[in-house]
Amino acid sequence: MKYIFLVGDGMQDRPIPDLEGKTPLEVAKTPALDFIAREGKVGWAKTIPAKMQAGSDVAIMSLLGYDPQVYYTGRGPLEAVNLGIELKESEVAFRCNLVTVEDGVMVDYSAGHISSAEAKTLINFLNQKLSTEDIHFYPGVSYRHIMVAREIGADLKCFPPHDIMGKRIDKFLPEGKDAQIIIELMQSSRKILLNHEINQVRIDLKENPANMVWFWGQGKKPELPRFKEKFGVKGRVISAVDLIKGLGRIIGLEPIYVEGATGYYDTNYSGKAEAALEALKKNDFVFLHVEAPDEAGHNGDLRAKISVIEKFDSLVVGTILKELKKWEDFRILVTSDHPTPITLRTHTREPIFFALYGKGIEKDRVEEFNEKSAQQSAWRWEEGYRLMDYFIGR
Repeated sequence: MKYIFLVGDGMQDRPIPDLEGKTPLEVAKTPALDFIAREGKVGWAKTIPAKMQAGSDVAIMSLLGYDPQVYYTGRGPLEAVNLGIELKESEVAFRCNLVTVEDGVMVDYSAGHISSAEAKTLINFLNQKLSTEDIHFYPGVSYRHIMVAREIGADLKCFPPHDIMGKRIDKFLPEGKDAQIIIELMQSSRKILLNHEINQVRIDLKENPANMVWFWGQGKKPELPRFKEKFGVKGRVISAVDLIKGLGRIIGLEPIYVEGATGYYDTNYSGKAEAALEALKKNDFVFLHVEAPDEAGHNGDLRAKISVIEKFDSLVVGTILKELKKWEDFRILVTSDHPTPITLRTHTREPIFFALYGKGIEKDRVEEFNEKSAQQSAWRWEEGYRLMDYFIGR
């Protein structure tokens, strides 16, 4: 049996007045997703446990079959793994965003989706200026980077920058023991980055400058059982995001590199689908993640969200479904990890709906892949991490 799990990050949404009360999924043309919903089974799963932050780190861990209440230690250490950072017991890994702050307000959580090349130069420059025996910066992809601190900040309360867009940052600075150390690093980064030549060029081009770093999602090295030991199948993971690839490495789902996979609207959708089909020839399981709908949600970009959902449907789901129909033994599961509503521009914690199709899956009455149609299903998983057991028939 072959299993493929497709995630359109943040794809799920809420009714939007500009769409006459419909969601992007209701408006988008999604024949492949609709086929899976119509010919398969639709249900709901709670991927964000109560009292845990609504984020992809927690939600993806649930979807991969691991209870985040047991295994989650923070987002930073998951991303650090994919960057090849070996965390010691005393070290804490922080997610380090390059952001744009103007007049004390968080203008852009991604510094205009800065290129990886520009970002690497800035992060390495910060490392030269701010690193110590206890503090080090590591470049990642686009605006997403890592700062590792020794014996500092494990228990801080930090705020994701995408949750405070348009708000004054002084109300959302880190809180708790060691907070002042982290705040001073952030303030120092602003002084260092403000006049860097890369940012001067970005300003001249009317692009948001990367004029500050923002720390959040910190944690220590997690310990998780291997996926094959837990579920009895071997597999791979496909994503442009360090978080997903890092979590995959920890549980033994080695990432597949896809040229042109950017984690943004322009990602290589077809390349991901083709890589997944090729990987299924030698593996039992593939987890394929597309970040674009989530980015559109954070940007409040309705037109883009509809567009990337349609690309996800045709170039990813459609491509894979067309090939899988030639196979006898397969199952395909499609879902979001969490909603990222256009009107809120951040993640929310309500349950996500999913559609499951393939061998041994009985058809239900749901006809389309969208929030409204999925309400017809009474199939609910309060502990979303248990869905993986059902998917692979354990």
